[in-house]
Amino acid sequence: MTDSSALGPEDRKIVTLARSARARNGVPEGAAVRDETGRTYVAGTVALASLELSALRTAVAMAVASGAKSLEAAAVVTEAGSVPEQDLAAVRDLGGEGTPVLLAGPDGTVRGTVTAG
Repeated sequence: MTDSSALGPEDRKIVTLARSARARNGVPEGAAVRDETGRTYVAGTVALASLELSALRTAVAMAVASGAKSLEAAAVVTEAGSVPEQDLAAVRDLGGEGTPVLLAGPDGTVRGTVTAG
């Protein structure tokens, strides 16, 4: 478990944004990623008949579509106890193996940090 109060302000920000996306859209997950310039991209779970994406993969796709070259960090707010490998692979593809992914519960409490590698 990671002490949420020990997070820096930029990491707290992406957790808050991810939590807000989840609540606002009424979806199972919310996610946010921060790129190499400090820009953030926020997304919720996509569940269409023709397209299903986790919140984290959607946020990574938004960053790529906006021209991001790499990621500094990512956060996902979910009831799940872990980050699926497909999500970590998406973060790794853009951010590299050492990119931290903060895993937080629906209340915003960070349960842990995993790296995409």
